[in-house]
Amino acid sequence: MLIWINGAFGAGKTHTAFELQRRVPNSHVADPELIGFAIHRMLPATARVDFQNRPQWRAAVASTLADAVAAHDGPVIVPMTLVNPDYFDEIMTGLVAAGVEVRHFALVATPETLRKRLRTRVGYVIGRVVGRDETWAMAQIDRCVAALADDRFAEHVATDDRCIDDVVEDIAGRVGLALDEPRLGAVRYQVRRAAVGLAHIRF
Repeated sequence: MLIWINGAFGAGKTHTAFELQRRVPNSHVADPELIGFAIHRMLPATARVDFQNRPQWRAAVASTLADAVAAHDGPVIVPMTLVNPDYFDEIMTGLVAAGVEVRHFALVATPETLRKRLRTRVGYVIGRVVGRDETWAMAQIDRCVAALADDRFAEHVATDDRCIDDVVEDIAGRVGLALDEPRLGAVRYQVRRAAVGLAHIRF
């Protein structure tokens, strides 16, 4: 089974994915961004546009995720914002054609909530300190929220006024996954959250 966790920037995709992995035995997180970064590293700086616009990224994501599911005896969890309907259909069709059971969830929140979360996440705070431009993710919020409201991107999971544990337990319940690990205490949760955030800072 492949569990795709979609959502606007700031929706909590990455933290949800890694907390779901922690609590579900024998689960694996696969990040399609890594394929995009590899494509960018092979191209000159002038050609590094949004990698989702490149057909080779979409084809590689579908085929690599299918390989991951085939090679792993457990759920594969994919945290990735994917709001272009044509790209979404292309990748999902490719996965289904490869025999992959896909469960797609879109984490939804109000634009106000998303902006508040972005301002407090580790990558944003560090980016502001070192002078990195962090306006791009903010600028995508309204576009992503509008796109993900479409029924094509169901199932929707509301995240306003909910903690990550609530979201993880909601998704696990819908999919029918048993959670073998309990919620973390407040201190351990914050330490893990910071570690996950630091590991996913993109410079």
